[in-house]
Amino acid sequence: MDDAQRQELFQRLQTATPQPASELIYATPFQLLVAVILSAQATDKSVNLATVPLFAAAPTPQAILALGEDGLAAYIKRIGLYQSKARNIIATCRQLLAEHGGEVPARREALEALPGVGRKTANVVLNIVFGEATIAVDTHIFRLANRTGLATGKTPLAVEQVLLQVVPPPFMHSAHHWLLLHGRHVCKARRPECWRCVLADLCAFPDKTPDPQAGVP
Repeated sequence: MDDAQRQELFQRLQTATPQPASELIYATPFQLLVAVILSAQATDKSVNLATVPLFAAAPTPQAILALGEDGLAAYIKRIGLYQSKARNIIATCRQLLAEHGGEVPARREALEALPGVGRKTANVVLNIVFGEATIAVDTHIFRLANRTGLATGKTPLAVEQVLLQVVPPPFMHSAHHWLLLHGRHVCKARRPECWRCVLADLCAFPDKTPDPQAGVP
């Protein structure tokens, strides 16, 4: 994919979704951080089902810390790996209070030093909360970038590094959301919905899925 095609790709995504946003439900930077930690190997839908009542009862680091690990686990037990996630979130709350006054830090190093926070989670927080031009390469973005030819790589980090080089600057801030949402809802893993994809003619994927309604009277 050349520069002109990349420009066209993001222009089309912007036209389709002018104001993309996370599908996670949150009210504060801290709540977003917790939701993203919980979203690892889980769907946003399942996370929202857990966090809406959780944040209503315990919206701050102090309140979640007061729940304790078992109390937190009771809210998130339907999410995969909930026990380890509860342990990490409690430890993160403790560290936020001890080292950052209960606030979410704006530096990557400080974010990645929090229990349960890796590069992808830090990228999401830096992008949404602090407006940095980061791209958190999850399974959806990794698949879409390789499948379309937008940015190829064997690891999420490799794809991220290519994307940071090739995404046109005017689209960089929202690129994460556009790619994630398109990968989640259109460029799906098992059966991409190529027949309704606005990027189909730009995409290098050779085995495009035909319209299931084609030829149906």
